[in-house]
Order: sequence, then C-alpha cells, then structure tokens
Amino acid sequence: MATDATNFLVKKWTGPYGGVPAFNEYKVSDFKPALEFAIQEKLDQIDAIANNLEEVSFENTVVALELSGKTLNQVQTVFGIYRSNLSSPEFNDVDTEMSPRLAAINNKMYQNKKLFSRIEKLYKSDAKGKLNEEQQRLVWLYYTDFVKEGAELSEVDKEEVAKINQELAGLFTLFSQKLLAEENDQFLELRSESDLDGLPEAFKNAAIAEAKERNLNVLACIGNTRSSIEPFLTFSNRRDLREKAFDIFVKRGDNKNENNTNETLVSILQLRARKAKILGFDNFAQWSLSNKMAKDPQKTLDLMESVWKPAVEKVKNDVASMQEMVDQEGRNFKIQPWDYRYYAEKVRKAKYDLDQNELKPYLQLENLREGMFWVAGELFDLGFKQVFDVPVYHSDVRVWEVNNSTTGNPVGLWYFDPYARQGKRSGAWMNSHRKQQKIEENVLPIVSNNCNFIKGAANEPVLISWDDATTLFHEFGHALHGLCSNVTYPGLSGTAVARDYVEFPSQLLEHWLATPEVLNKFALHYKTNQPLPSILVERLEKAANFNEGFATVETISSSFVDMKLHLTTETIDPHEFEKDVLQEINMPSEIVMRHRIPQFAHIFSSDGYAAGYYSYLWADVINADAYEAFIEGKGPYDKEISKRLYDTVLSVGNTIDNEKMYENFRGRTPESNALMRARNFPTVQNS
Repeated sequence: MATDATNFLVKKWTGPYGGVPAFNEYKVSDFKPALEFAIQEKLDQIDAIANNLEEVSFENTVVALELSGKTLNQVQTVFGIYRSNLSSPEFNDVDTEMSPRLAAINNKMYQNKKLFSRIEKLYKSDAKGKLNEEQQRLVWLYYTDFVKEGAELSEVDKEEVAKINQELAGLFTLFSQKLLAEENDQFLELRSESDLDGLPEAFKNAAIAEAKERNLNVLACIGNTRSSIEPFLTFSNRRDLREKAFDIFVKRGDNKNENNTNETLVSILQLRARKAKILGFDNFAQWSLSNKMAKDPQKTLDLMESVWKPAVEKVKNDVASMQEMVDQEGRNFKIQPWDYRYYAEKVRKAKYDLDQNELKPYLQLENLREGMFWVAGELFDLGFKQVFDVPVYHSDVRVWEVNNSTTGNPVGLWYFDPYARQGKRSGAWMNSHRKQQKIEENVLPIVSNNCNFIKGAANEPVLISWDDATTLFHEFGHALHGLCSNVTYPGLSGTAVARDYVEFPSQLLEHWLATPEVLNKFALHYKTNQPLPSILVERLEKAANFNEGFATVETISSSFVDMKLHLTTETIDPHEFEKDVLQEINMPSEIVMRHRIPQFAHIFSSDGYAAGYYSYLWADVINADAYEAFIEGKGPYDKEISKRLYDTVLSVGNTIDNEKMYENFRGRTPESNALMRARNFPTVQNS
C-alpha cells in the first residue's frame, strides 16, 4: 500500500527549509502505489470541495483548491525528476502506465459540474469585488482554465475530451521515451587519431571518456545530443564524419526502427485537432493561444514573417562568405548543413579574429556559475551558500541555499545538475520542485537548473562554449523567476505566467554574461587565472551579432512549422508537411530546423509549447525592449531599474495581466524594433 511506512514518496517532506525531497529514500518500485494513493487523496479532496454545503466563498472553494493535492504535487515532482534525469526501463514501465491516469485527474477536476458551478458563481458574484487584486486574478484564472478545458461542454463531449486527454498523455510519454532511446542508443564512433582532427583538446578528452563509459572498443565517441554534436560540427576537420554526426542528430525519431516517432506524433496532432473542435475552436492553435499574450495565431505569424525576411537575407550574405572560403581552399562542394557551423567558425575567425577555441579556456563552468550568483546579488540582493545536508538524486547534483544578502534570511533552494549522462534527456531546463506561496505559512521555493555539459577528464575544469554559457545564464533566469516570487497563492507563483511571457526573464538575463564586470571577474583562464584579455572582449563585442541570421532562421523555421502543424486539421505526412512549409517560407538549403518534426520534443512530449514555440521570438521582443531600459539608464547594473524589474516582473508571478505587468516595468508596451536593433537587422518604419 502507498500509505505503508516504508514508502517515503507519500511522506511529507521534512528537514531544513520547510522540508526537502528525500531523494536518498526513494525507489522506482514505490512510484505506482504512491501515485495511486496520492491520486485518490486529491480526488477525495476535490469531491469534498465540490460537495461543500456551505455558501460559496473564496476560502472554501478557490483557496481549498490551492491547498488540495499536496501529496500528489510532491510525488509528481519526484516522478518528473526521474523522467527527465534518471530514466530507466523499470521507470519507463511505470511512466507508461501512470501518465494516462495522471491526466485523468485534471479531467475529473475540470469536468466536475458542482465544482465549476461554485467557481462560476464566485466569478460572477458581487462578492468578487471585495477580494484583493491577487485574489481576483486567481478566481479569473480558475474560471478561464475550467472553461478552456471544457467545463461548459455537454456530458458526452466532456467524456470525449477526457478520453482524448488520457490518450494524449500516453502518446506524450511514448514520444519522449522513443526520442530518449534514439539519443541514448546512437553515437558516432571515432576509431583513429585522424577521426579526432580539429577537435579541441578538452572535447577530445570528453569523447574518449564517453567511449570508455559506454565500454566501446573504439578510441572515442560522440553522443547523439546537442551538447556533443554541435561542437563536433563546429570543429571537426573531417567533412565525412561531420556529415555522419549531422545525419544521426537530425534523424532522431525518424529512423526505420522501433523508436520512429512519426506515427506517434501524427496521432497527437489528430487528437489535438479533435479536442479543439469539440471545445469550439477551428483548430488547436486557436485553442492554445486563447489564454496567451498573442491571442491570435495570425499575430504570431506576422511577427515571424517580419523577422524572417531580414534573417534569410543575413544568411545569404553569410553563406556567400563561407562559400568563398570553400572555393579558395579549392574544394569543390556547395555549403551543406553539416558544413555551416564549421565554416561559420572560420569566417568568424577571418572577419573578427575571434576563435571560439580562444574563448573556451576562459569559460570555466564553475567560475561562470559563480558569475551568475554575483549578477543575482548585484541585481536582486541574492546570496548563495552551498549546503550539504540536503539529499540529492544523483552524485552530480549540488544544492545551494539562496538568501537575501542584506537580511541573511533564506529565500529558497537551488539544485544544479550540470552534466550529461545516459537516462537524462538532452537540452537544458529549469524545474520548480516547490512553488513559493504564503497561504498558511511562508513556503520557500525549490528550483533546479539541469544541463548536459560534457564532464571531460578527471580533475580538470569543465570548459564550455560561449553558446553554452549563454544557455547557462538563460536557464538561471528562469530559476530567478521562481526564486524571486513573492505571492500568496501557488497557482500564481513564479513562472506560472503565459507561455509567451515566461521566456522573457530568462532571455533577459543572457545579456549579463557579456558585461565587462562578469568577464573581468569570472572569465578567467583555467591555467593562468588571468581574465579574458580586453582585445578578446572587444572582438567578442564586434562579433556579437555574427551568425544571428543562422540562429534566427533555425529557430523561426521551427516556429513556423509548429504553428502551421496546429493550424491544420488535416492528417499530415510529417515529411511532406515539413518539406512544404519550408519551401513555402523559402528556407535556406544550408540550414535545417532547430527541431525537425520527428524530434520536436517541445511540442510532442507535452502540450507545453504546442502552437507555442513562437514564444521564444515573442519573448525576445519583450527582452530586447526591456534591456534597452538598462542601456537608457545607468547601464546593466542600474539599481533603480533592477529593483523595478524585481518589483514589477520577477516577484509578482501571474498576479496581474502579463501585458499590464510589462507596462508597469517599462511604462509602455514593448517596441518590436528593439529586437531588430538587438539582432542588427534593418528596422521597420511605422507609417
């Protein structure tokens, strides 16, 4: 039984900081009984709220819902951590069985007629006006979420939506497991010294270490994840091997084997289209955007189009420079996608005298982590102290107490899991293990940043690329959004904002990596401890927008395809659809989408970014405009502006309308030309 004293998953978190997950006690075999117990407990709590005979009030309905499901929240948090970081065949079996059952809880909540009746009564009553602004926002959020999820449907339609949601949950799990298997099972073997030609020393050592870890009888190997493949494509002098590495990476989920994802994703798209239609929308994109900042899919397409054309123009110019280099070398080929990063790096060196390998010795992971802490201290008065009395789920993971550097009071906990390993999904992300809230007591947030850096040789510092350093700061921006939260209700806490607003704080923090203060203090050579030379800093500044065309085209092409996938209600052939959309937007042949359809985990491992990948671009407009506020002020460390950012954005969660929130920070709506200026694209003149 899940209530058995030996099942730590259902026990309340104990220990310091208001309780922490007991990772040292959890077992995969405990997940199923723990989830079953926690699911039933939550359903009983929902029924009690729905059947309460007292007059409807904010406290006995909305607050009661906010406090319900505490055990389930805890168990699901740990379940999600295992899914992303500690996947195994034993865990996958539980995940496959339990994911649809977890989806069923939301169905039962959103479709509970008596419960919705109470929420609707509160939403439409005069009593709502007596609530404070945050409470009114929470009532609005519950009401609109219930309506969006089908609370007003007929019983027959509710049943159909519930069935679809459960089927989708199973398919999301299946897609994720197939993609992870493709990443774990495939790699590029390097058999001789000549196969390592051009690779930086640290990367070479990491590839040798990975071959040993996999028990392969070869010199080295390159794992099938972005953090391994992209450096290989950038530095390997072996064009034949670059093509092979590129091939295994872009064909993840698209091979003729049991891990092919095409059938799975087509089923997901069909179910989403059906669900949207039942809910009264023409397509899934309309349904998905109904509670986002953009509201209308056409607005997102217009934004993409406005940035797409100058980006493609920039790519054409960059490719011309690369092709010239190929021709000068006397090599008879046209630039292909597996050549792009390699020759872009050569052009960067020729144009700006900037070689990534010159930068890398100064980019030590641990120093940059300290740099992030320093930035958080300068901007938001946060201090970080590593703690060792908090259990972790893997030996790679470390934990820091985050405190207010003025008062010394704890603010929350930050877990850091930086390294790639088998069973861990690729990419980088932030997780909220526990949301900040103050309903009954001041509950401290617990957040994590998870990355996939390559460990390298023992006793040597981990050196990362400039792009990886940018990603590190990006994810830390999400973490700060969670840590700085200062709201009453968990449903409005931290990053619980609209999907196309949530990337704004994370993209904004990327700017501080390149500030002289961070580079001088924390970009220190791993052998000499000397800071990044001023000449390199100058070159870095001059090359800041180099390759911006590539990055923009790579990302926006994925955004176009995502949106168009969810605007159609037809049954698609993924290959044909991808080809047609890319042809329609005039995709440069030298670049592929950042996420091809068969491996597009953002949109097929959950509904999270479905019809929402445009959010990165949308948030980047806001980010570019917001950073200009600092530049117009006293610079990146302007205390007055960082305090305003904290007061109007980071600390307020989703307690007010996100557009209004930004206006409170900037004094106006964001100006789209700020993005064009940031990327050094031609700006659009308003007539």
